[in-house]
Amino acid sequence: MQKILITGGTTFVSKFTSQYFADRDYDVYVINRNNREQNKHVNLINCDRLKLGNKLKGIHFDAVLDITAYTRDHVKSLIDALDSFKDYIFISSSAVYPETNPQPFTEEQKCGKNSVWGDYGLNKLAAEEYLFKNVPNAYILRPPYFYGLYENLYRELFVFDCAIKNRKFYIPGNGDMKLQFFNVKDLCRFIEILLEKHPENKIFNLGNQKAVTIRDWVKLCYGAAGKKPEFVNVNEEINQRNYFCFYNYEYVLDVTKQYELMSDTVPLDKGLAEEFEWYKNNQGSVSRKNYFEYIDTQL
Repeated sequence: MQKILITGGTTFVSKFTSQYFADRDYDVYVINRNNREQNKHVNLINCDRLKLGNKLKGIHFDAVLDITAYTRDHVKSLIDALDSFKDYIFISSSAVYPETNPQPFTEEQKCGKNSVWGDYGLNKLAAEEYLFKNVPNAYILRPPYFYGLYENLYRELFVFDCAIKNRKFYIPGNGDMKLQFFNVKDLCRFIEILLEKHPENKIFNLGNQKAVTIRDWVKLCYGAAGKKPEFVNVNEEINQRNYFCFYNYEYVLDVTKQYELMSDTVPLDKGLAEEFEWYKNNQGSVSRKNYFEYIDTQL
């Protein structure tokens, strides 16, 4: 039985990942502050990841899945606390690519400040650099927008709410802005491939091969709820973050290297349908934003 350490374990990506590997009979340890419900069949290390002390001493991990590191200090604290491990996989972000880079973004491009993501992207990049300096064989994964079971961000869930309430959907401009997604189940599948095959390449962009317009994405979200949207186009001069769940920023990642190892991903319509079925029974677990209030009073 392989022993895996996962940072987090109680929200969205880290929660799904801990459940995925526990269901496949890995010996899963999670690091969190125990202020949310834990998945079954995991071993809890109850602490702040910046204050690990000796809690990991004497334990060898076959893999460390670092899902909740956002800064250099997050990575440093964990590396300093670990006793021994074989593989280290860090979930970074596509925010490390400057928006001025040619698209699609490739792993070989220069990284730096992205004006849309600001310090978030710079902090992720600093975490990457520290990790590679201290663990040269680590794997770095750079995803676009995650979606799937246990989603806690008000994105698909906002559109689901619009469908459930039979509301018109207020969409930025003509709805042609494109987004790229990646299902959390595919993340876990890809991690398993890395642990099995140990490819020579260490940095991977992740994502569905095709991006989708926000208009088509909304249609798929409504379709998961058995509905069809009626669109209202909103003037692009209005800040779309007041009423829509994504920034006005279009980018695409080149995921050729990912597809060389994993040639398929969950179809977006299927993944959204699964997410909606989960959401129907978990609507109280989401922190909502006041998009409806803005739409109803300003648009």
